[in-house]
Amino acid sequence: MNGTVHPNGTVHPNSMTAKLRLGALVLGAVLLATTAACSTENKGPQVSQTSDSHPNSSESGLPSPDAGSKSTTPSGDAVSSSPSSTPGSGAASSSDPSPAATALTWKTYTDPAKKVSFELPGDWIAQSVTAEAGSLPGALKVEVKDGGGRYIATLQTGLPPAGPIACPTGQSHPYIVISSVPLDVPHSDGPDTIDPRVVFRVIQGYKFFGSYGITNMVAGADGQACELRNRVQGPSGKGDYSFGDVAAVHAFAADEKVAPAKTFDTLDLAAKYVAHDSEFANVQRMLLSLKVNL
Repeated sequence: MNGTVHPNGTVHPNSMTAKLRLGALVLGAVLLATTAACSTENKGPQVSQTSDSHPNSSESGLPSPDAGSKSTTPSGDAVSSSPSSTPGSGAASSSDPSPAATALTWKTYTDPAKKVSFELPGDWIAQSVTAEAGSLPGALKVEVKDGGGRYIATLQTGLPPAGPIACPTGQSHPYIVISSVPLDVPHSDGPDTIDPRVVFRVIQGYKFFGSYGITNMVAGADGQACELRNRVQGPSGKGDYSFGDVAAVHAFAADEKVAPAKTFDTLDLAAKYVAHDSEFANVQRMLLSLKVNL
């Protein structure tokens, strides 16, 4: 792609490198102005571990170089209430731009087999639904909605192991990591993996498309990617698992449905969503509280 996106959605040819650097500078300025917890570890894209490029600390955490739905709230899977307001294990360090969760009460979702658990606001709903076709035996799929019934995220386990992302030459797009926080969950390591993270990332198309979720998969090289997967490669024989608003986000075409991924006219607006929006603050705490026992 040899152009950049303006707030009105039009594309003008020019130097993508210069514009992306400018976008990153704008993003950094917004995060510094909106939260004292911002650090250089949360700006810039992740890159793969190759001889020509290295992991970026923003995403890797390394030093710099529906049928079958049933509500599980009243019965079935356990949901216990708690007035706690502190994040679960794996919460962001003080150097991460992590806004405080705003929900006053929280409860804990646990499936009957006690394979997964996570916290969610007291008025949100966790529903167990039919697992995806092709999932491994015992796979789970749990949808989370807010108190008004609006979709928030999906947790899935037992996903068939996924290989590296295929990204043909010339098809990648610039992407930026706005938030990246360590998450302590079981995973497998490989040449295209990082330590698990809770992330919010945006990829540039005719607008900026953002998504939150958990991942340990390298998205792309040198700030370019075809898609950003919200997926953790699980231990051998256990399958992969995911928790986020979408399984993957890409640079959508103008005629594609974007929701439930987020759409922003500018990087500035994406950064403000992370720094100020109460929905993101509550979602981030929920994702960080995830515990997995495969």
